[in-house]
Amino acid sequence: MKAVVALTPMAGAAVLPIVVPLLMVKVSIGAGVLAAVVVSCLWFTGMLLTSELPEHG
Repeated sequence: MKAVVALTPMAGAAVLPIVVPLLMVKVSIGAGVLAAVVVSCLWFTGMLLTSELPEHG
């Protein structure tokens, strides 16, 4: 699980700047913007789901 926690921020930081410009060039600007919104939301959700928060005691 610790590997997933560590890789989630790096994966999003690597995928987002690659996917969005490629879609903007190959498909359309709208597809790039849509991909930015979708990938950002999925990335944020993934980081929330894999976050390790301190226990409340």
